[in-house]
Amino acid sequence: MAMASCNSDKSKKGEQELAVYQCPMQCESDKTYSKTGSCPVCKMDLKAIAQESSSELVLDEISDESIFNLTSKWNTEEAEVIQLEDLKGKTLVMVMIYTTCKAACPRLVADMRNIEAKIPKESLKDLNFILISIDPETDTSQRLKAFAKENLMDDLHWTFLQGTESGVREFANVLAVKYKQITPLDFSHSNIISVFNTKGELVHQQEGLGVDNKETIETILKLAN
Repeated sequence: MAMASCNSDKSKKGEQELAVYQCPMQCESDKTYSKTGSCPVCKMDLKAIAQESSSELVLDEISDESIFNLTSKWNTEEAEVIQLEDLKGKTLVMVMIYTTCKAACPRLVADMRNIEAKIPKESLKDLNFILISIDPETDTSQRLKAFAKENLMDDLHWTFLQGTESGVREFANVLAVKYKQITPLDFSHSNIISVFNTKGELVHQQEGLGVDNKETIETILKLAN
């Protein structure tokens, strides 16, 4: 990385302002864009909502420990292609599952729902509950969307992700989640729910099924407030 000397040019760059754009109907909740264009949902023109100086943006840079450094691409249950950095700005509660699981995963899903139920409704807008499939071949976007509806997890604060085999394996390593395919339809895997702050840094992990989630709830509320 090239380093620039401290001079007037650098000062001028620090004073430049960058517009932030958002759908006027807020179709994608609080999602913003750095360029003009139209909303991918309602097709209305994006509107400038704020001005941020580039010097302020520097303070928002991600750390080496952030999952937002990962460049893998993911498909959501809405068939949108995203990178993990697109999740930036909200507290993230993550778990890795697969939809055909009949043993541990339904209990992990229940644990996620239980955590959600203990969060005040006004705080849910600041959270994103993420479920990542460890079986990307089976768990297509269509399958994940159906699973979300079946389990009443289709509100805006729920997101399901399908990645590539390599992307899933890389992310599992970051989360310290171990998994192994033992039959064409079954996997053995760790049972871990992870909490990340708005900058994508791991703050807390809950391991096991049906465990006391008091510390997890406290961590989430502290980050969301």
